[in-house]
Amino acid sequence: MADDSVYREDGTIIKPDSPYQPGLIYYHRQVSAEPTIPFSEEIIEHNEHYLIAYKPHFLPVMPTGVFVNECLQQRLIKATGNTELQAVHRLDRDTAGLVLFSTKPDTRHHYHELFGQKKIEKQYQAIAKISEQSSPSVGQKWHIKNYLARSTPKFLFKNLESADETVKAQYAESLIECTQIKSNKALFKLEPITGRTHQLRLHMQHIGYPILNDRFYPELQPKSADNYEKPLQLLAYCLKFTDPVSQQDVTYHAPVTLEV
Repeated sequence: MADDSVYREDGTIIKPDSPYQPGLIYYHRQVSAEPTIPFSEEIIEHNEHYLIAYKPHFLPVMPTGVFVNECLQQRLIKATGNTELQAVHRLDRDTAGLVLFSTKPDTRHHYHELFGQKKIEKQYQAIAKISEQSSPSVGQKWHIKNYLARSTPKFLFKNLESADETVKAQYAESLIECTQIKSNKALFKLEPITGRTHQLRLHMQHIGYPILNDRFYPELQPKSADNYEKPLQLLAYCLKFTDPVSQQDVTYHAPVTLEV
């Protein structure tokens, strides 16, 4: 409070001697040394009820760990001046692609329901290494239905063919298709039916083609600084849904694509 870091919903600063008032209060967490992510976001659509932005690799969607201001949400709040902006879903920090934000609390629940009720179509692109001994064919498809459970360390997950009462696991389902092969790499289209943490990374590992430059799967890499020359080759490429407010069908694409 002495540092003017605590404030009310309307932005009023709360001092140590400020009188109590009911309502929400906020604290903007400080970090001693925050890394700067040297890539830019891009606003794809911005209207009265929602905003869609392209998130570059390495930038988190929300504040996490050492990242407070260097996250997509804070960058967009600064760019738009809308302090009520809120992400309605997440992407891993290592994943690039489209993120949907609600711009108004009054209609926010409608956009959360798009994901909760599976009324939004998501398409991803991924690149994996292949070999002569292990190569998919263009047009080959997989329909993965399994379970994901916590692994070790606890921020990792693992594939399970089935779940029982002894293991806390979540059902996960994805559609995967190989769309292009060039030299020792293959391009895949991925459509997650469910939205579990690390789901697509694990399902690509499950079919034998872990995503290129994945620092977690199939084997956890030693902790090191971000290598901006080797981003995870996973892109949230397309969002398609019926706007719950306008009832208009909309489709948005990322401004970049993955190339093999």
